Amino acid sequence: MKYAIIGGTGVYSLGDEVKEITMDTPYGKIDFTVMEKDGKEIVFLPRHGKGHGRPPHLINYLGNMWALKEYGVEFIFSTVAVGSTRNDIIPGDLVLIRDFLDFTKSRPMTFYDGSDGVVHVSMAEPYCGMLCKKIIKYNNDDIENIKDNIVYVCTEGPRFETAAEIRFYSQIGGDVVGMTNVPEVVLAKELSMCYCAVGIVTNMCTGLVSVEASGLEIVSIVDDKKNYLTNMFVDIILNGELRTDICSCRSSLIKV
Repeated sequence: MKYAIIGGTGVYSLGDEVKEITMDTPYGKIDFTVMEKDGKEIVFLPRHGKGHGRPPHLINYLGNMWALKEYGVEFIFSTVAVGSTRNDIIPGDLVLIRDFLDFTKSRPMTFYDGSDGVVHVSMAEPYCGMLCKKIIKYNNDDIENIKDNIVYVCTEGPRFETAAEIRFYSQIGGDVVGMTNVPEVVLAKELSMCYCAVGIVTNMCTGLVSVEASGLEIVSIVDDKKNYLTNMFVDIILNGELRTDICSCRSSLIKV
């Protein structure tokens, strides 16, 4: 089995030998890094491309997920930067996403464009329950704390949201807001890969504070947490006994 970590660029100082791969997909070329550790291959995929070059609404979501599937990845651990709509979720917190509200507008959303008939994908459990349980167990045994059962609101970007939008998202159940997790989570489900996402809370959303976080402050919080998250994911991959037969991720497609 192969595994993937999606997030920022690089291997985050793990100190292991890696190889660079460029894969051709029907959606363009995709670059990623592969590390072999204890006989397991772990892919590190920079969501925004090399050098963080693509804004959220122009990320090659189809190409990224297709490349992971084509390479043989079965399990995906994703990191996302998010803003908080709740006063009890503050910058620096980690959140485990369990559901989402989609407010994107113009992104390619599916591999099933009708050429193979009508295919639906169940969203009863968007994020792999098995992987989420592994993350919760890991954090119960560690000094880091992670907030569970989080609803992620995905907006189109690249602009931030207005205060009125944030009030609306909060009223309908959104806990955190970001720009990148949809359609990524949906495409993983369409390709029958186990997928989970941990959010790094980088700021309070518009209207909740008098002074908004700067870009430098957001980057600083991500840098502070990404090594911990990467090492957590790698530890779960190496020691978590991940299985494909105890979740719904491979039985979510509905053809009509």
